[in-house]
Amino acid sequence: MAHDITFDLADEAATLHFGAQLAKAVTPGLTVYLHGDLGAGKTTLVRGLLHALGHAGKVKSPTYTLVEPYVLDALAVYHFDLYRFVDPEEWDAAGFRDYFNPATICLVEWPEKAGDLIPQPDLDIHLQPNAGGRKITVSANSQTGEAVVESLAHA
Repeated sequence: MAHDITFDLADEAATLHFGAQLAKAVTPGLTVYLHGDLGAGKTTLVRGLLHALGHAGKVKSPTYTLVEPYVLDALAVYHFDLYRFVDPEEWDAAGFRDYFNPATICLVEWPEKAGDLIPQPDLDIHLQPNAGGRKITVSANSQTGEAVVESLAHA
């Protein structure tokens, strides 16, 4: 089922625009893994998505809090940054597992740090530096993810 689509993004503005395009395609129940080195643009992409969904405030990486919740109209979006995540017991104690449900969208930076504590993603998004900008590859891992990739392909 894995279906990939790749885009070249020239700069930060293009990354924000891509986040806005992604916002048009996401649906509740979606789990998205964001892959890329520090500074690759993961949080910039999330900022573009959240602003397009109606969030007017700042969007910062939840590096120390692990998760930043955003309630937008009837939709809850959870932005995880697991870069500093080390204790699986903390995951259960905080109730993070409950955040992944059919009514929410979960965006996860550094998902590999959580191992099998988090559900498999509907989408994997890989960001890599590329000629002053970045290359972004979106891979679908479910029917829901496939619909998002199709929407992005025709945006």
